[in-house]
Amino acid sequence: MSGSAGWLSSLVCLSSALPGRGLRMNPRCTCRLRGRTRVMTVPGLMAGIPFHLPVWNLPAHRALLRSHRQSQGSGVPAGCRGARSPAGMETWSRRSAAFDCAPQPAACCPDWMAELPDALPLSRLSIPGTHDSLSLFGGRRLRCQSWGLEAQLAAGIRFLDVRCKLRRGELGIYHLCTFQRASLRGVLRRTLRFLRAHPGEAVLMRIKEELPGLPRARFAAQLRRCLLEEGQGCVWCREEVPTLGQVRGKIVVLEALARDVLGIPYERLNISDAWNVLSLERKWARVRRHLEKAAGGDPATMYLTFCSGNGLFTWPEEVARFVNPRCWQHLRPRGQPVRWGVLIMDFPGSGLLRLIVDSNGPRGNGRGTAAPGSPTVPARGHRDTGDTGDRQHGPARWPSARTLPPAPRRCPRSSVPGGHKRVSRSCRAAGSLRVTAG
Repeated sequence: MSGSAGWLSSLVCLSSALPGRGLRMNPRCTCRLRGRTRVMTVPGLMAGIPFHLPVWNLPAHRALLRSHRQSQGSGVPAGCRGARSPAGMETWSRRSAAFDCAPQPAACCPDWMAELPDALPLSRLSIPGTHDSLSLFGGRRLRCQSWGLEAQLAAGIRFLDVRCKLRRGELGIYHLCTFQRASLRGVLRRTLRFLRAHPGEAVLMRIKEELPGLPRARFAAQLRRCLLEEGQGCVWCREEVPTLGQVRGKIVVLEALARDVLGIPYERLNISDAWNVLSLERKWARVRRHLEKAAGGDPATMYLTFCSGNGLFTWPEEVARFVNPRCWQHLRPRGQPVRWGVLIMDFPGSGLLRLIVDSNGPRGNGRGTAAPGSPTVPARGHRDTGDTGDRQHGPARWPSARTLPPAPRRCPRSSVPGGHKRVSRSCRAAGSLRVTAG
């Protein structure tokens, strides 16, 4: 088939098979030319189309249409649906207010805790965190973050989820069986280096043995030794939930081993970690319920909400693209401070991080007594389970206004004096841990 009549009839045949027509792709098309019937395959038809006509990638076209229909009916904020490509098709973007899979964050806030009162217990704060914080390698099924450790801390992350395996006498960082090219000693050193530069901050660190067959005494002994040698006296390993003034410049360990307690017992906190995602809608419903429970629960109980997940038919990035924008909408300013607890996410966006930080209320000079609104509805502690910024210019510093992040600009280093007041008063958490305020 050649000439204008040939490629025109080919184009008509091909256009009838496009997904936009509501028809399935037929690998064989029948064309009539000069009274004869010819059967041509789709590659043959494509070869007959002139070079200046658009050539469709049909599988990709179908996938984009499917994602477009889902986003149109999902209630995702318009700014979080992605960007339009030059061809006019809507595609997922790498960065929005709620989701970010770029190599560096769009904005940073390295000293937000320094402006909060010393007397605040950690259980009364809204704290942004990351799930499987060092999981940067292993493909889309295992990769949970795109920012390195230092970038996460600079962006405002104050909860780290660290998974370790004991290999040849050292604790390496793993996600399932995939080594993440880091060690626990290195993570402790890098975190303490950040805290020395920003002594008004504190970092919660959950340390877990990844996929143990049975709890091993060697792991506990090596972890204790690692914390002792690398902690340099800046690691909180007690059972009490401390006040912010007690742990400025320190790592707060969340860990409960079989025989030893090397930090705040993790399993005694109020946790929602529905990690096995069979339905994205059901996952978000669980997250929303637990956030509301944290907002109205006992202020002496620590609440941890995992917004992350994985599943047979989904993976961490897809879950984050669905849950993070809804979380961003749910946490929009309500006119008064709200305690959301610790929100643990995959691929969080800078806008979402700032909403969590701003929910702690107006920040003073770190020495006042003002605190977020104290919830009054009691709730017993239990575990709820079940179903870049440009590298050259650096990320932008967060403004105090509740707006989306500005264009990236250089983030200056700052530090806060280490001296803080203390309050000699203590209270006991209802049905849970003892909160020491002195």
